[in-house]
Order: sequence, then C-alpha cells, then structure tokens
Amino acid sequence: MDTPSKPTVLIVDDEPDLIELVSLTLSRMNLATDSAADLAGARAKLNERRFDLCLTDMRLPDGDGLDLVAWIQQQHADVPVAVITAHGNVESAVRALKLGAFDFVSKPLDLGVLRKLVAKAIKLTDRRGSAASIPAHEPRLLGHSPGMTGLRELIARVARSQAPVHITGESGTGKELVARLIHETGARADAPFVPVNCGAIPSELMESELFGHKRGSFTGAIADKRGLVQSAEGGTLFLDEVADLPLHMQVKLLRLIQEKTVRPIGEQREVPVDVRVLSATHKHLAELVALGRFREDLFYRINVIEIRVPALREHAEDIPELADTMLQRLSARIGAPLPSATQQARLALQRYSFPGNVRELENILERAIALSVSGVIDVEDLQLRQPPVAAATVTAGGQGVGAERPTSLAAPSAALGDQLETMERAAILKALQQTRYNKTAAAKLLGMSFRALRYRVKKLGIE
Repeated sequence: MDTPSKPTVLIVDDEPDLIELVSLTLSRMNLATDSAADLAGARAKLNERRFDLCLTDMRLPDGDGLDLVAWIQQQHADVPVAVITAHGNVESAVRALKLGAFDFVSKPLDLGVLRKLVAKAIKLTDRRGSAASIPAHEPRLLGHSPGMTGLRELIARVARSQAPVHITGESGTGKELVARLIHETGARADAPFVPVNCGAIPSELMESELFGHKRGSFTGAIADKRGLVQSAEGGTLFLDEVADLPLHMQVKLLRLIQEKTVRPIGEQREVPVDVRVLSATHKHLAELVALGRFREDLFYRINVIEIRVPALREHAEDIPELADTMLQRLSARIGAPLPSATQQARLALQRYSFPGNVRELENILERAIALSVSGVIDVEDLQLRQPPVAAATVTAGGQGVGAERPTSLAAPSAALGDQLETMERAAILKALQQTRYNKTAAAKLLGMSFRALRYRVKKLGIE
C-alpha cells in the first residue's frame, strides 16, 4: 500500500541560511521542502511538479518576489504563495496581498508566526476539493443574476487569501453573510468567526471590549477580561460598521493589522494574535478619509480587497427565488403552513424598489404570513411602504422583458440617498460654473476641502 506523500513547500530565497532555517522548521511539521535561489529556478520547479505552498522572499537576484506572486496567480492559481518582507515594509506586503498572495511574514522570521501561516496554507490546499462547499445548514447567497454569480465567484477567490477584505453595500444587503461565507470557505473555517458591531459599543468601552483588560487596570475591572480580538484567535474578526470606530481606536486597529499584536488595558507587553480582519460599512470610507474622520493609512490596510454587495433593486430577477426560500424558512420557524403568493403579489415584489434591501424583503414576507387569512399572500398583505417603481414588463415566469430596469431617481418616491446625490450634483455643478471650473475656488465656495471636492466630483460622475 502506497504511503501518502507529504505536503511540499517551495522556498524561494538566495540566502542558504534562511532556506536551511525554514526547511528545518517545516520538517518538524512533517512537511517536505524544495528550494530555488531565483525567479527562473522557482518558475522551472513550479512547472515541473505540484507544490502545496510557495514561500518567497521579496528581493531575488533576477527580480522581485511580487513578479513571482503575479506569475503564480496566472499559471498555478491553485498554489498558495506567501511572501517574506523586510520588517516594517507595509507597502510591499499590501501590494503582495493585492496581487493574490495568501499572506506575508516579516524578517527577522518569527518561527511561531511562520508555522501558523504554513499550517493554514496547507489546510487550504487540503480543502481544495471541498473548500467551495458549505455545510447544508449554513446560509447561502441566493440568486442566479450576473451580479450574484459574480459575487459568489469573488468570495471563492478571496477566501483563498488571508488579506483584509472590506465589504461595502447598502444596509440590508447581506454584508455579514458575505463575511461569514469568506470565513466558512477559507482556511480558518474551523476557528471562530467573531462579529463586532462597532456602532453598538460605547466609545469609552470599546478598547476593553476589543482588546480586553487586566484586573485592577481601571475602576470596575475586578477580573481579567479577554477581548473580542483574542476570542477570534486563529479565526476571523468581522468589524461591522467600521466607519463608526473612534479615531483613537482606529490607531489601535491599524497596529493590530500591521503588527498582529494587541495590548490589553493594564498589560505591559503586547500579546501576539492570529486573526483575519474583515470589515464592512454602508458609508463611503474614502469620503470620510477626505473629511478627516477616518485614517487614510487604516483605510488602505483594511481595503486591500474590496467587495461590493449589490442592492436588491440591482438584481430584481432574483426576488422570486429569494421570496420562495424566505417563505419556506419563515413558515418553518413560526410553525405555520407554507403560504403561496398570487401572481399580482409576485409582480408587486419585483417592481418594488426595496430601500431596505433583502432585510426589508424578509420583514415584508414575515408580516404578510401573519396578515394572510387564506394561506395565500396577496398584494394587500404585503403592505408595501411606497408605490412600486415603474418597472419593465414582467412575464409570468417572473423575468423582466424588453424595457429598461428603472432607477430610483426616476421614481417619484426615490430613495433619500439618491435625492441627496441629485441635489449635491446640482450644487457642485453650479459652483464649478460660477468659478469657471476652478476646483480650488469651487471648493472654497462650497465650504469643503479641495480633496473632498475632487472625491465628490469623481464619485458623482461629473467629470
């Protein structure tokens, strides 16, 4: 009977001492190693045989380790690649992650950190055949529209990395569900997923809640307390509404991401932590950066990869599938017979603008089940808050045909955010015209910084 071969790691570095140190460390983890001294040698070895991980230095005799990261993503996308960076070289680490690197480790090598990184990468390749599958009881991202199909594909790619991910989208679109799916399909699936609503924790308690404290460190600290960050050890920390973090906590979060350490209140030394940071907000972080309300350096660290979750009105063709699934789940939860919906009710749902997105759809259906007396949901049972937007012709199968999808701006009851953008665009255009398109003068006229104006001009598509 053949003995299964050991997982093999390719080490790419031109320092024999470092290769020897890493090889010895990995051999104690029951891993095989091979090495290459430059880019050419690494490419040749990767083309010759299969590796479970590539660990590469950034500076090589014939090029940059980033070139190898990009090449592996194109030629051997199933091989995780981690980079060894100079201590404090945050920019190179971020560039590597953006190119698709699994993770990074800094020199001088901390062997404990290295072992954790390698173990996660090997676990990822072990899960290669099953990583995309989620347990049946886990929630799904439903829908077969191009937007939702693309979102699921992006989640699958992002799950193979350890890079920070920032999830954007309107309230109610399912940003936490996206974060959970990234966790469940990645190498940290067996470790905790710890969600934190940054807007729900009082500012004065936030440091203690996130990082913990030592007994006696302040009045009321009667025992040591483990913070939420430490509770996510080995897993994923999800910071929802990260835009609500106070500035003093943004500094500490930046240190957590860069140094992978935390210091509980009252502790004299920093404690190493191993967490992947995912974040989300419905606000525009770049705009908050321009206004000085969010740190620019933190923005670039949490926004290494950005995922936008589409609003429900952008994939209205998925509403019938979503509604049917929600009705099954809601009726099972409240112990009621599974209701049906009239064709008129289905049409009304597809033509409604859903300012509250998927969350609002679920609330509407739950209320409709309660109001329906015959077991059949009709338009009146939905109690939609506003008239449906003028929609494309909808066929009996529930698919839009022929006409263009309406925008909320075209509806009399347009969403408040859209109305504000219309007013803002008009004000900026007027100021630009009055100053003969001198942005510096226009910014002064509008009472905002030049940088903030430049961002708004770009966002609103004025140029």
